[in-house]
Amino acid sequence: MDPNSPNKKYRSTPEFAQYQRENFWLDNEGKVPVLNTEPTKLEERAREKLTEGGWYYASSNAGQSETHLANRQAFYRHKVVPRMLVDTNKRDTKCEIWGHKVDAPIGFAPIGINKIYHKDGELPVAKVAGDLNLPYCLSTAGSQPIEDVGKANGNGPRFFQLYMPHDDELTVSLLKRAHDSGFTACILTVDTWQLAWRHNDVNTSDYAFYHGTGADLGLSDPVFQRRLKAAGIDPKTQPNEAGALWIDNVWHGRAHSWEKMPWLIKTWKEISGGKPFAIKGIQSVPDAKRCVDIGCDGIVVSNHAGRQVDGAIASLDALENITNVVGDKIYIMYDSGVRGATDIFKALALGAKFVFVGRLWVWGLSIMGETGVRHVMKSLLADFDIMMNVAGCQSVDQIDRSWLESQTKAYPLLQERSKI
Repeated sequence: MDPNSPNKKYRSTPEFAQYQRENFWLDNEGKVPVLNTEPTKLEERAREKLTEGGWYYASSNAGQSETHLANRQAFYRHKVVPRMLVDTNKRDTKCEIWGHKVDAPIGFAPIGINKIYHKDGELPVAKVAGDLNLPYCLSTAGSQPIEDVGKANGNGPRFFQLYMPHDDELTVSLLKRAHDSGFTACILTVDTWQLAWRHNDVNTSDYAFYHGTGADLGLSDPVFQRRLKAAGIDPKTQPNEAGALWIDNVWHGRAHSWEKMPWLIKTWKEISGGKPFAIKGIQSVPDAKRCVDIGCDGIVVSNHAGRQVDGAIASLDALENITNVVGDKIYIMYDSGVRGATDIFKALALGAKFVFVGRLWVWGLSIMGETGVRHVMKSLLADFDIMMNVAGCQSVDQIDRSWLESQTKAYPLLQERSKI
């Protein structure tokens, strides 16, 4: 924690590990850190702050949460093998994603309806991402206009996550708005044509869009405004009906197929001038191969954090299967179940080039808005920087499978479901 560490002169990124020292020093100024970033403590505090509906939407998983549990179990079976007496004074957390030089291989996963967590919705999250030079993904289910989120993000790298309507004109409008607002990649999510059965949400009729909250991204779209007018819906006097019409165009329950992908890729490439296109929600090797064949620039290996298919394969296990086959053919990203720096390290070691984090910053946003998001993500960056230091790793591109000792696939903690 020496503030005069020689590491500074070797870095192109901030010395994130020093954030630990800053927090240790606070007591000398009569202060303490704003939040305990241990994931369970974060979750408990968020539950205290959120409404019942906000808490259920943030925490609910598909069915009996078996996939959510499997995601965590998969991380446990891989153990890091540290290397000693490595000159980690020369380490750097820098990474590159689609031409963007970012400060770590960590991004903000796309999560919708941020207004149920904080009144300013996606704006403080996008701002923190820009300030930290980490990629930010805006969900089509976002609760702020695309243009406003782009402005809040400043000069940060940002990607647009698409839930594709069955209305091509509306899809084109969303993509044009994203491109015009500085979003430099399109990431299509393919595992959520419809929300899975999430018991707590259903039991409490917890669907914010049907209650006039969270549809701002859609309500600000010129094409969708025409759809509202044609349907005779006034969003000011009929917010519930307007929100329902919007989300029923997004999570519509009507699946798209591979045959639609060439049109979407071509359309995005024409709008954006050739910027990257990726598919999120890939879990099988055949699907990953198909993404390569149709010309995707990347995939996100993800099971939607266990929120869509209950009893599914752990996303980390899917990552291992996929990278074994197409790891050298396509840019592979990862999300689902990440709770700390070691998880990020393990995903990178298993072949991911980049890792997205979701629930951690959602808890921070719920508890303390921009301040909470910033503290959670700076703490995660510090954790990752320190992890590299103590494990003997000098750069992200050094991380491969040789850093792991892996056990056979097993799910021994099923009986511990209530504790995970």
